[in-house]
Amino acid sequence: MNIGFIGIGVMGGPMVLNLMKKGHEVSIYTRTKAKAEPIIAAGAKWCDSVAEAAKNRDAVITIVGYPKDVEEVYFGEGGIIANAAPNCILIDMTTTSPKLSQRIYEEAKQKGLQALDAPVSGGDVGAQKGTLAIMVGGDKDAFDKMVPVFEAMGTNIRYQGGVGNGQHTKMANQIAISGCVAAVAEAVAYCKACGLNPQDMFNAVSTGAAGSWQLTNNGQKMIDGNFAPGFYVKHFIKDMGIALEEADARDLSLDVLRMVFDKYNDLAAIGGNDLGTQAILKVIEKHDL
Repeated sequence: MNIGFIGIGVMGGPMVLNLMKKGHEVSIYTRTKAKAEPIIAAGAKWCDSVAEAAKNRDAVITIVGYPKDVEEVYFGEGGIIANAAPNCILIDMTTTSPKLSQRIYEEAKQKGLQALDAPVSGGDVGAQKGTLAIMVGGDKDAFDKMVPVFEAMGTNIRYQGGVGNGQHTKMANQIAISGCVAAVAEAVAYCKACGLNPQDMFNAVSTGAAGSWQLTNNGQKMIDGNFAPGFYVKHFIKDMGIALEEADARDLSLDVLRMVFDKYNDLAAIGGNDLGTQAILKVIEKHDL
């Protein structure tokens, strides 16, 4: 397919490479062209604007940072909806508000377009390996048409129902991660406080009932002192905030999520926004960055 792709970051860059490996023609746009140079060198076509990236495509994919960024690229005269070709399918893979996904869907429909919300899980490793979990909401016929596109980027592709349901599923994913990553950090901190070798602990428990993706991946990074971002703290804070807002709207109390949300805001306050989520260890151990 002829695909426009907007947002060439930690996740977007590898996703574009995997699309091209499967034979899709990909035209890209991101705010800072220099960051996209390796992807351009690999064969992606550069566009000078969102509008250019959206024109005459079979599908347009976005994966940007925040809801305000999603609004910026979709709406207005220079946005995707105003410039996409008839029958183009719009796929927002950003983790964002279900309400915003609904707005994109409705405005796209007025222009003869279909829109899917399709957030992902699996971090930079999943993006690089093409093994992302992809949670999709929207019209089933649009989903069916885009399955080959999703299969280029992920291995666990699940249709979740109507518009917004992809985002709600991702919120559930982030809620589950929040407690898990915090608990892994507490386990590492406990080992250190007790004079144990954290690596020995990891080797002992990682294949037992405590085993998880967070333990295997972020737990090892904590032990190694590697706090480089596979998924940014600032983006996790954004996601947890959306989940709390949606929970509050349903009079649902998510106490563990709120506690972890507060911990990450403490981490952000000491300069941790651009670190990986495993850096929560720093707050739990009460260390400076």
